[in-house]
Amino acid sequence: MTYSTVMVNLELGCSNAGVMAAAGDLAERFGSSVVGIAACRRKPLSAADGDYIPDDWVGHDCGQHACEVRTAEAEFRDALHGRAKTISWRSKMISEPLADYLGDEARCADIVVTAASADTPSDLTRRVNPGDLLLAMGRPVLVVPSTAAPLNLDRAVVAWKESRQARRAVADALPLLQKATHVAVATIAAAEVLATARSCVADVVVWLKQHGVKAVPVVAKPNGDDAAQLQGIARDHAAGVIVAGAFGQSRLREWALGGVTRHLLLRGQGCALLSH
Repeated sequence: MTYSTVMVNLELGCSNAGVMAAAGDLAERFGSSVVGIAACRRKPLSAADGDYIPDDWVGHDCGQHACEVRTAEAEFRDALHGRAKTISWRSKMISEPLADYLGDEARCADIVVTAASADTPSDLTRRVNPGDLLLAMGRPVLVVPSTAAPLNLDRAVVAWKESRQARRAVADALPLLQKATHVAVATIAAAEVLATARSCVADVVVWLKQHGVKAVPVVAKPNGDDAAQLQGIARDHAAGVIVAGAFGQSRLREWALGGVTRHLLLRGQGCALLSH
């Protein structure tokens, strides 16, 4: 198992240095091809009060989109040149929600790279709702801090929880974990279930060993803030990436994200590889 094709989601109208650095790093590690993708959703043809938007406004929106796409594509090709096996570009102005389009296009990829984003972006024509994105992908998503910073994917923490999402996440992250120099499997458990938690983490450590990954177990008692505690464990292990299952409930295309998921997706201090 490897990441043969990496897809990187570029947001129009802003810098994408962080996600492109991450995509380039993955491409060099795995000899991957990289697909750059950028989409813009058409603005409604009529305003909320029923008045139609003038044609010149629509034309201006299309022109702005075309300019932003050219800028993003040039930035992508320049950043990935010489780092990937092959590079290709996809862009489109669409009518459906961005997450639906990106999710469909992810059929060609093994992993998707995207930037940490606001929980409720102000401009949903160019910014995808992060919860919707995770829900639509069907692929592991590497979430990268919005500010460009040196990547450290050599040391990782697996955030373990007895759930389908966590099992999928650790399996999806296996190529990355197999190349890491240090892996910790961490869980946070109350005193009355510590013994069970240790047994579960031990099973994961053994499973990883069978796949060529040497990992150490970490079992911690809760301090009241699981997200901050998990970040602290990552700092203790000098980990640049946290692998975790993404938790949430779909409600009419919007997500109520779990606390740890929300933190990793929106305010994580390093990268997070999330699977749902």
